Amino acid sequence: MSFPIVRKKSPVFGENLNISNYKATCEKFDWQQTESNIIKDKDVCNMAYLAVDSNVDQGFGDQIAIRWLSKKQGSVDISYRSFSDQTNQFANVLQSLGIKKGDRIFGLAGRVPYLYIALIGSLKNGSVFSPLFSAFGPEPIQSRMTIGQANVLITSEKLYLKKIASWRDELPSLKHVLLFDIKKSCPENCQDLSQLMAEASTEFQLCETHAEDLALLHFTSGTTGKPKGAMHVHGAVVHHIHSGYCALDLKPNDIYWCTADPGWVTGTSYGIISPLCHRVTLIIDEAEFDVQRWYSILQDQKVTVWYTAPTAIRMLMKAGYDLVKNYDLTSLRFISSVGEPLNPEAVIWSLEAFGKPFHDNWWQTETGGIMIANFASEDIKPGSMGQPLPGIQVAILDENHQPVHGDNIPGELAIKKGWPSMFRGYLNETERYEKSFYLDWYLTGDMAMCDTDGYFWFVGRANDLIKSSGHLIGPFEVESALIEHPAVAEAGVIGIPDDVSGEMVKAFVALNPGFSANEELHQLLIAHARKKLGPSIAPREIAFRQNLPKTRSGKIMRRLLKSRELGLPEGDISTLESDEKD
Repeated sequence: MSFPIVRKKSPVFGENLNISNYKATCEKFDWQQTESNIIKDKDVCNMAYLAVDSNVDQGFGDQIAIRWLSKKQGSVDISYRSFSDQTNQFANVLQSLGIKKGDRIFGLAGRVPYLYIALIGSLKNGSVFSPLFSAFGPEPIQSRMTIGQANVLITSEKLYLKKIASWRDELPSLKHVLLFDIKKSCPENCQDLSQLMAEASTEFQLCETHAEDLALLHFTSGTTGKPKGAMHVHGAVVHHIHSGYCALDLKPNDIYWCTADPGWVTGTSYGIISPLCHRVTLIIDEAEFDVQRWYSILQDQKVTVWYTAPTAIRMLMKAGYDLVKNYDLTSLRFISSVGEPLNPEAVIWSLEAFGKPFHDNWWQTETGGIMIANFASEDIKPGSMGQPLPGIQVAILDENHQPVHGDNIPGELAIKKGWPSMFRGYLNETERYEKSFYLDWYLTGDMAMCDTDGYFWFVGRANDLIKSSGHLIGPFEVESALIEHPAVAEAGVIGIPDDVSGEMVKAFVALNPGFSANEELHQLLIAHARKKLGPSIAPREIAFRQNLPKTRSGKIMRRLLKSRELGLPEGDISTLESDEKD
């Protein structure tokens, strides 16, 4: 917490913010009033209508909804009217196949328009949509589709043949496989989605869904065991809209780029639903991360609001200041991050690189939307998660689930039930769901603390905390200190058994270009950490790695580091990005 506060009263941070007075907004906020402003008919609530068709009905059909940056075809624009027509066609395709309200549609694709069309079209039909990350292997795909009892799969021919065909017959609930990008003839027992769409009408009678009807099924991995299917309802759209307004400062006509893949909850809630409800133009880049491509997109598309991940930010930092100065990024109005805690040095770096700070925020698959954020109008304390959104009540609970008294005392982060996007259950796992609550509090499993100004600070997952010589040590604090050293690109910190202290802190680091792993650097990093943190918190061991194990959404898997270090079972690694096990 030694980094200076980023004060937000300077003209550099702009005017006309959605929330200009955070405390006053919180004091007068009312969920019932917010819901009535968004859902005009109490008996009908359809997430897809609010995201797409409502904008057409209000006369904005010609505005660009999606600008797709293809790897091969260049830029493709889709207006709100065209998007409405195409999603109607997809809904009609489902109808023609006998797919009804509540049936489950799974999407396995990269960042291509068909996936976005399928999601919105499924919701129009009253069906439940579950996105899958296209980089998953066959086993995690099969396990999720089996748990979710998939009725329909939308994917490309290439992905189907590579990842689905070998086990398709083992899933009796799967009635239809709809393929796009078919090169020659359609594979057996599959249908050509492009042909079906071409034959379908652009007129569709919207299914009358209600706020508590299931809309989205998002799978999230536990530390062990099978994936959990978090269920979200159509009424979650109220919080999607509210949080996009408050936490991302979204406005109509914004050019908005969320870099998250739609296979993850961020790529759905804030890559599709929330921004479309605010009538922005979505930038969708099909290609994988490339520093120069990303800066070119920000410049050429004149992106105004950018939502990305700390892992990507650190990769941009790694490329240095000189590169970013070659691009005109003055269109950027607001930049934000999510996925894992944002190290404080990244906030300071962005001030130098972009002239404005990254605004970190916190939420989970289970919360369905942003809960805690650094707001456009408020000071930023680098390294902090920020403050709760208006309407969100947050507490720090002790081991007996009682609120802690005093500032900066670690405990479990808990959220008072009642926000619209709260998950309604884990599919077919009632007991597992009920264990996530204590009375009226959702127990997040994240350890945090709150300071005197009401800012929350992430400490670590409850099972990541290190207990050493009576100290409770959060790995994020140690990782942040290590990353401050110019040699360190990434750090992961765990506790390993120690006869004297109970646990000792061990760090794994990946180095920036130009630095070599050797004993001299090892000692320098040990000394650096001791100076920053003190000997009781600093790591006693540091191991060099070329890469650290991360989930495909960019979170460092401390659990996996610990399992490999101690020779324990690795548990569910279906979300693991490729890494080195040395």
